[in-house]
This record gives sequence, structure tokens and C-alpha cells, in this order.
Amino acid sequence: MRTHVGTSGWQYKDWRGELYPEGVPQRLWLETYAETFHTVESNNAFYRLPSPETFAGWAERTPGDFVMAVKASRYLTHIKRMSDPEEPVERLMNAVAGLKDKLGPILLQLPPTLRADPGKLERCLACFPSGTRVAVEFRHPSWWTDEVKDVLRERDAALCWADRLGRVQNPLWRTTSWGYARLHEGGATPRPSYGDTALRSWARRVHEAGWREAYVYFNNDPGGAAVRNALRFRALV
Repeated sequence: MRTHVGTSGWQYKDWRGELYPEGVPQRLWLETYAETFHTVESNNAFYRLPSPETFAGWAERTPGDFVMAVKASRYLTHIKRMSDPEEPVERLMNAVAGLKDKLGPILLQLPPTLRADPGKLERCLACFPSGTRVAVEFRHPSWWTDEVKDVLRERDAALCWADRLGRVQNPLWRTTSWGYARLHEGGATPRPSYGDTALRSWARRVHEAGWREAYVYFNNDPGGAAVRNALRFRALV
């Protein structure tokens, strides 16, 4: 199994001195990031979808084996709440086309107030072009049903495994041949770091999942915790 390990985003000022040496300008942070990690989750696309030219620029600035996962626009997930998904998905895919073969999975993080609607989920997943890897992060417990699991399997979409404070936020469904995990917040000192016990537990879960490929992103960015934890996790797997 190949495991891609990185962070959710790279443009954090408090990572200066942690990942970015003093004197390296912010405009070169992506290149500097890519010297350490070969994958990143672009979460700024959630707030404002970059242009195809911006995505193409990121592709040009990173090594040949670099992979960029993209968090889908909140217009699709939080404003439209997956209703009438055809146009938002088309707009998203037109933008990320700039990444070409460096495009990794698309992440749909649903709002915690959105209750289960398997039909709406199926319609949304059906809008993505064949071969697009899509992971879904559900945040309302009503989604944990066999019907929802079947939709993910039929559409070859992954359930995003998520963690907060060392607690798994979802059932450990394996709905496709690849996996996606997001570690949002650890409970170790200094917060929001993950301790070694939690990291080892997650390394074991990923190993035992039996995926062909796994994408693991650390979203506990304050104070450079994500950088330190991603490096340690990568060593463990």
C-alpha cells in the first residue's frame, strides 16, 4: 500500500521556523513545502475556488510526483447542500483540471447540520467524471446507514475517516480500494498535537484497512503541530 501523508493547506504564518526557514518569502512556501511532503490538501478552495490558471501554476511549481487533494467549494456542500449539484461540480472540475495528473481526491466535507439524504448524495456523486476520486466527510450521525454505505460503494467513493481529540468520528467503512483520513485535532501537549499513542493507533488503522492507496492529512495546523505530526506519522507507516 502506498500512503500519501501531508497537511491540510500550506499557507500558515506560524509555520515559519517550523517548516519554512526565516528569509524564505511566502511566494516560495509551496516549493519549500514540496521539498518535505509530496502531497497536500488544498482547503482554501473551500472558501474561494481558485482559477484553472492558479491550479496550473501550483502544478508547475511542484515536483512530478506531487499530488494535490482538493476540498470542494462550500457553495456545493454548505450553501447548495448538494442540491442541484450539476453546475457546481462542473465548475469545480473545470478549475481543478489545471492540476492535470497531479490532481488527487476531491473531498466533500458536509455541514454538521446536514442530515442523511442518500438520494441527494447519489445524485451529487454521479456528477463527477468517471475516474475522479471522491471522498465524503459526513458530520451528522444520521448518515451511518447501510443505504449510505451502498451509495458510496456503488459510486466508488471513499468514506473520509476523521479524528478529533483521538476519537474516531465515523464507522470504519471501507467502500473503495483507496482511503482518505483527516486528523483535525489532537489532545497532546502542546495542543492541538497528537501524541505518539494516537499516531500509532491511526497508523495501525490505515495499515489494517487493506487499501491500495491511502491519503492522510493533518488539519491541526496551529503552531506547526500538523507538520510535526505528519512527519512522525509518515515515519510510522
